[in-house]
Amino acid sequence: MSTVATLEQIRAHFPALERAHNGHPVAYFDGPGGTQVPRAVVEAMTEYLYDHNANTHWHYPSSHETDELIADARRAVGDFLNARPDEIAFGANMTTLTFHLARALGRGWGPGDEVVITELDHHANQAPWRAIERERGITIRVAKFHPGRGELDWESLAACITPRTKLVAIGAGSNALGTVTDVSRAADMAHAVGALCFVDAVHYAPHFLVDVRRSRCDFLACSSYKFHGPHIGILYGRHELLASLDVPKLAPAPNEAPDRLETGTQNHEGIIGTMAAIDFLADLAHGDTRRERLQRSYDEIHRRSHSLFAQLWGALGEIDGVTVYGPSVDAPRTSTLAFALKDHKALAVAEFCAARGLFVSHGDFYASTVVDRLGHQPDGLVRIGLACYTAGEEIDRLIRSVQVLAR
Repeated sequence: MSTVATLEQIRAHFPALERAHNGHPVAYFDGPGGTQVPRAVVEAMTEYLYDHNANTHWHYPSSHETDELIADARRAVGDFLNARPDEIAFGANMTTLTFHLARALGRGWGPGDEVVITELDHHANQAPWRAIERERGITIRVAKFHPGRGELDWESLAACITPRTKLVAIGAGSNALGTVTDVSRAADMAHAVGALCFVDAVHYAPHFLVDVRRSRCDFLACSSYKFHGPHIGILYGRHELLASLDVPKLAPAPNEAPDRLETGTQNHEGIIGTMAAIDFLADLAHGDTRRERLQRSYDEIHRRSHSLFAQLWGALGEIDGVTVYGPSVDAPRTSTLAFALKDHKALAVAEFCAARGLFVSHGDFYASTVVDRLGHQPDGLVRIGLACYTAGEEIDRLIRSVQVLAR
């Protein structure tokens, strides 16, 4: 018997699942762009705003309470990433945090220095480093991916890394194709030449429990709203690096890590909501520690999602005119796929599905290099993502709808 909450118990936490559209119950397949939020997260944010709302580091009760709650949230995210609380910084989103980090690192770089990025990545892990290329005169090297397999070309990555490399920026999971990349291997390659490794874990974190120690990365970023939290970003960095970064900051602001990375007043309710999202996931399972509960929860949710995903992958692949992109079901991957339907634009497919209460994403998902290499610009692809609340009946409805449209 599973020690993790059942699908029915999980779905009961999400008011959004009660929505109907055109007489159809809504099925949310847009998780890679943002998941739905359980009641506990909204309640935690509401309680904070009603009962504890204050700015930090002042000597009255609500300010002390805010300080304590933020410290609690750092501990929760530390458990979530297997990091120390003082290695966790918060910000608007992963993109903003990555630009902030790139600017800090870039202050010490110049002509002759190199940064390695990959074609497989979301542009939030490309554009910040490109900006440093323009501002500081560094060189960007781009590792290719295999369009047919949807996987990183490791030989290309190895060729890009040289003694001049300062940083390897790599994604743990492709938000377009669901590809999972071995970032520990990339980190070892970076460290072998004395470079740092930055990991975009935005798409990975909702599907697999992050372990920054095992991945051996130096920095990692993710976003709470991809794992049932509010719209806020998270940056992990090794404490000694966070303490020494030449970050843009106001002189009177705290200079201790990780506070020194958090410019201005933070989204306190979002930070508290992020802690609530992590506790929601942990509380789906039993265990002696939060990290242990999270691991059991993730393992079971992934097992369920992968079973549904295999059904979806197989059925879509059998429909005439449908081309499914990404690694095979047996390869390391998340339960996210992209597909194209011959003679139908991605927008038209998304509209057809939406009319039937099936909410799917379309376009390039800010992974425009991937979509371009696959030959689907400017129309883009249709993306389907499974989440902890996805039901088998919803998968069946989606398959039938694509079958109808294909005919």
